[in-house]
Amino acid sequence: MDTVIGGETSASNIGKRIILPASFIGGPRDMRRRYMDAMSLVQWYGKLDIFLTMTCNPSWPEIKKHLADEDEIQNRPNLVSRVFRAKIEQLKDDLFKKNLFGEVAAYTYVIEFQKRGLPHAHFLIILKQRSKMFSPEAYDRIVSAELPDPKESPYLHSLVLKHMVHGPCGLLNLNSPCMRQNRKCRNNYPKDFSAYTKHGRNSYPIYRRRNDGRSVIIRNYTLDNRWIVPYNAYLLAKFDCHINVKICSGIEAV
Repeated sequence: MDTVIGGETSASNIGKRIILPASFIGGPRDMRRRYMDAMSLVQWYGKLDIFLTMTCNPSWPEIKKHLADEDEIQNRPNLVSRVFRAKIEQLKDDLFKKNLFGEVAAYTYVIEFQKRGLPHAHFLIILKQRSKMFSPEAYDRIVSAELPDPKESPYLHSLVLKHMVHGPCGLLNLNSPCMRQNRKCRNNYPKDFSAYTKHGRNSYPIYRRRNDGRSVIIRNYTLDNRWIVPYNAYLLAKFDCHINVKICSGIEAV
């Protein structure tokens, strides 16, 4: 098609069209089949409950100890991919065998590679009926969006600062990658303070972000709970990477 658009009129100079079957991983038929499978899961088991994103941490000791002195992390995709896959398998054990969030009825996930080469995974999880969450109190048992107490949980506090602080963006940094042309953050940070978790107008929860006076200095800016990305304390402490956990209220994420 590109050749015809370019002005070629002789079919013999073009070659023949090749139809990639669904068995070709990443082809259009394979991707459509996977999409239809995911939509069938939603149709059969109901709406999604949890959306989880896990991003590779290039500072994991399993990666660092296998790097030579002259190695750079972006030049070792084989090492990064192997370690990330091992971490993903550990995460799947926690979620689907140990039932960290409850009994799972169905799930689907996709692994993508960022422009800088680091892989990350997006999980969509549907819980069984007896494990579903219907109240803000149930959301708080899984998701937190606040700075931990640095005295009570110094390790968790350090991980939140390292992995789960957004920005700064907005008026603090107009050149942040998340800024749109209208000078607004596409992720809508900073969020509003909220004394407790509640349902928003669009049925998505508004997580508890109390104005408790806690703040941190990131890149010479003072940030508070409004800039914290939702996380699960257990998973963050175990995997030491950016691991965003959200409550789902729609099927758009599929």
